[in-house]
Amino acid sequence: MARFRRLFTGFGVLLALGLAFLLGWVRLPYYALGPGPARDVQPLIHVSGHQEFPSEGKLIMTTISFHAVSAVGALVAWLDPHQAVVSRQAVFPPGETAEEEVQRALSQMDQSKIDATSVILRRLADYPQEHGDGALIEFVYPGCPAEEELFAGDVVHQIDGVAIHTQDDAKEALDAAPVHEPITFEVSAGGETSTVTVTRALCAGSERPLVGVSLIDQFPFDVDISSGDVGGPSAGLMWALGLYDLLTPSDLTAGRTIAGTGTIDTRGNIGPIGGIIDKVVGAERAGAAIFLVPADNMAELDGVDTGDMRLISVAKFQDALDALQA
Repeated sequence: MARFRRLFTGFGVLLALGLAFLLGWVRLPYYALGPGPARDVQPLIHVSGHQEFPSEGKLIMTTISFHAVSAVGALVAWLDPHQAVVSRQAVFPPGETAEEEVQRALSQMDQSKIDATSVILRRLADYPQEHGDGALIEFVYPGCPAEEELFAGDVVHQIDGVAIHTQDDAKEALDAAPVHEPITFEVSAGGETSTVTVTRALCAGSERPLVGVSLIDQFPFDVDISSGDVGGPSAGLMWALGLYDLLTPSDLTAGRTIAGTGTIDTRGNIGPIGGIIDKVVGAERAGAAIFLVPADNMAELDGVDTGDMRLISVAKFQDALDALQA
């Protein structure tokens, strides 16, 4: 009988250990979603060929964090008023793998940096009349031949052996290439040059075959923005403000901590983002005095207590600039 009890006790311990492993380590098809880190953007921006004027205060981009959870992790997140437990479908589009989602988010981040830089250099550097050499890829259309072959931020130097100095050169070279013949691009990125060959195809809702890239003129001097592993398009507004303040003698922050969020396009329009309430929480935790909110997100914040932090609605980059300068 004692031997039986020892066996039973041993089995119970193994069962308890196995259950603890399942509850604590096995990931469920659910994710904890909540406020992510808030980062000062200006230390992440570096320019060469132009004087820098660092801010006294901080310009903060807010983020959202999400991670797969176990049963225990789901319970912890469920008990946290600032986190939500959501299904995989709420995080990843249907049919998209985690790796594809990461690549898409990083591509969106790269585009946001390019668009923000374009907006600021148009104001401060006589861009695009004054520009560098080559054509810069601003956007790659999903589902087109260029996807996963060319990337936002690549600089095009040659197309089918023809030297490319401007966006117009690239357009002329593409127009001259036979529609159904492969097109060879010589591009550079991160100091490395490579050759890529693609063939046009119907995509992006077009009635004619496309390579699937949007091109702009290269910038007149180097602007390097380090976003690390943060993806998505929602930092565009804060990249633009951080670069503007870095390149101008006046200080938009006036010593304050200013947070914000919002997409930006090359015309300076500020677009809505997801997770606005989580980003408000992140801004409060960072000690922000002001939070810049895309105009199309303001209704979501009706009734949300932000304490001493002031919310300012912005629809264009100029709105943000006016508010901070005032």
